[in-house]
Amino acid sequence: MASMLLSRQLTYSLQQNSRLLVFGHRAISQAAAKIDLDFDYDGPLMKTEVPGPRSRELMKELNGIQNAEAVHFFCNYEESRGNYLVDADGNRMLDLYSQISSVPIGYSHPSLIKLLQQPQNLSTFINRPALGILPPENFTEKLKESLLSVAPKGLQQVFTMACGSCSNENAFKVTFMWYRNKERGHNSVTKEELETCMINQAPGCPDYSILSFMGGFHGRTMGCLAATHSKAIHKLDIPSLDWPIAPFPRLKYPLEEFVKENQQEEARCLEEVEDLIVKYRKKKKVVAGIIIEPIQSEGGDNHASDDFFRKLRDIARKHGCAFLVDEVQTGCGCTGKFWAHEHWGLDDPADVVTFSKKMMTGGFFHKEEFRPNAPYRIFNTWLGDPAKNLMLAEVINIIKREDLLNNATHAGKALLTGLLDLQARYPHLISRVRGRGTFCSFDAPNDATRDKLITIARNKGVVLGGSGDRSIRFRPTLIFKDHHAHLFLNIFSDILADFK
Repeated sequence: MASMLLSRQLTYSLQQNSRLLVFGHRAISQAAAKIDLDFDYDGPLMKTEVPGPRSRELMKELNGIQNAEAVHFFCNYEESRGNYLVDADGNRMLDLYSQISSVPIGYSHPSLIKLLQQPQNLSTFINRPALGILPPENFTEKLKESLLSVAPKGLQQVFTMACGSCSNENAFKVTFMWYRNKERGHNSVTKEELETCMINQAPGCPDYSILSFMGGFHGRTMGCLAATHSKAIHKLDIPSLDWPIAPFPRLKYPLEEFVKENQQEEARCLEEVEDLIVKYRKKKKVVAGIIIEPIQSEGGDNHASDDFFRKLRDIARKHGCAFLVDEVQTGCGCTGKFWAHEHWGLDDPADVVTFSKKMMTGGFFHKEEFRPNAPYRIFNTWLGDPAKNLMLAEVINIIKREDLLNNATHAGKALLTGLLDLQARYPHLISRVRGRGTFCSFDAPNDATRDKLITIARNKGVVLGGSGDRSIRFRPTLIFKDHHAHLFLNIFSDILADFK
């Protein structure tokens, strides 16, 4: 398959004349530019509606053996490349959702195909070791080449995991261990603790909590689900934990017109965080850690100011809580910095930073003092997959070589500027345009309109994602360029003009 993909690799040299994108009374001129695309298509190509006949047939077949009602359509990944996703019916779509923000450098990237083809790498892909007990001899070297080469400030300890949920789940565990070790004064574990933990009782199982935010999403496993508050369907019928839930700021847009109101809103939320920490301490459910996303993704693409996060970090330190930053969706460059929390300019780094999605592997970084004090405390059979670290190292090389962090800033500005112009022309359909890098979004008037816009766009050759109650979010790859943004804006402008 890899050799077939390479043989089909296309090289486009697009000489773009100055194009005029018109939004109401304003016009944006796109300067002439020669853009070399090593493995991209030159635009969408639609043959059927989506899902088409072949996708519907496959959906029916899959639904016979599992609940497949969430499936949008089936894909032909062999034909997908660059920023374009091809479905089972041969429809080629510009993908601005990238597998829920999970494809870093596009589909079928030639460098990753080449990596897979190299004989010295075959063992890494064929043999998946139990990393906690039998890692390959080059494992430390490969971690240094991949994850440790982009480690957040002040965090040089790392565990790999299989996915975002288990990354956060184990980040919670390491937080609780750290907090309990502080409480016992770094003394030895007692016989009573060892016995009571086996029957889920204190003091072996202390009644600690993690403070999270309304609208946050941290995963679907049991502990993570207790900290997830984005959609009822995630939590319905599942027993949960009595952990504190703070309000996340609901900012008004445009930001420059609501400076005072937004400052008051953020202050209100920070005050509630402190009140909850005190309240739960009195309830004997001590808050051991605070977890937050730099941008709430599943909950509606909600932003807060850099100052809000700096003050939240101060609150965590004041009350002796760990400060956990969930970068599962925001990490790996899409905001213009490798880690979104770098925008905050923290004096005291986060204690734990979790990652997955675009990072190819899951896992978390942590400060030295959060290091487990015994083997098997943070452990599972696989602890990730060394093949994913190998691919991540190549992804990082490409990000650096092609200056993709600056590209995310540049392409994101083109996308955001275009969305703001569309908002000015169609305020009844688009509001609260916001974004950082390519991590952009806007609100539709309601969920029905939002869902209809996504469906129409898909049938016109553009894949978008929903978020929260009525938002549309953009999650393109890091190789998403200005001309992709303008291509989307042209298509979406026509959709809005014809929308009924």
